[in-house]
Order: sequence, then C-alpha cells, then structure tokens
Amino acid sequence: MRKRDRDSFSPPAVGGATLLVIFAVLCLTVFSLLSLTTVRADSRLSEASAQAVSDYYAADCEAQTILARLRSGEMPDCVKVKGNRYTYTCSISENQELSVVLRLDGDHFSILRWQEKPCRNAEIDDHLPVWEGVSQEKKMTEVTL
Repeated sequence: MRKRDRDSFSPPAVGGATLLVIFAVLCLTVFSLLSLTTVRADSRLSEASAQAVSDYYAADCEAQTILARLRSGEMPDCVKVKGNRYTYTCSISENQELSVVLRLDGDHFSILRWQEKPCRNAEIDDHLPVWEGVSQEKKMTEVTL
C-alpha cells in the first residue's frame, strides 16, 4: 500500500448498528429475566395449590373414616352428639377445617353438612383514622380558653 492510502484509511461506520445490537441484547435479557420470575411465581403457586388440595382430601378421608366408624356402631371421641345430630370437624390446615353434621334416621346417617370453613373468626378492624376537620392546635386552644 502506498503511504497516501494508509493515511486516508478509516474504519467502517458501525456505531449505529452496534448500538442497535446492544439494545436488542439488553431487551432480550430483560424479557428472559421477567419470564424466569414469572415461571418461578407460577411454580410456587401451583405447589401451594397442590398442597391445599392434598390437605383437603386428607381431611376428607379422615372424615369418611369417622363416618364409617359411626355406621359400624363405634363412637369416636371427636364426635359430639345432640339428639339425633352428630357433629365433628377434621383439620385441613391451620386456618381451615372440614365441618361435618350428620343426622341419624333409624340406622341410616344423612349428611346435613360437609363443608370447609375457617377455624377461627376473622377479626375485622373497621376503625379508620379519618380527619374530622379540626386540627389538634385548634382543639388545644379551645380547651385552654
């Protein structure tokens, strides 16, 4: 090469294309991270749902066992009797239980309730700290007058 050709040589202009490639790579990275967090959240939700269903059916199996014992003439300790009504509960989780109410008609048990319900009553806080339109300073001056 001649000296003049070497001095006038300039690299090709790739700045705009490079910026577009970097932007595309960053976008793909962000989208992949968002997809990963979504998959993890969905996985945790599906595991919690599967555990809840498994716990419910374990309590249902226990309730069926108690019903079978009642039909065979046994009286389990957990069953409460009032007249011809038999009631008992089976724990599903720390917050829920399966409540069962049966009625004895001769030798036949009729199921009156087979219901999932909360273990304890929820405490509702209906107190709202709403400003009544009078400032504390004005109240203080009215009290001192």
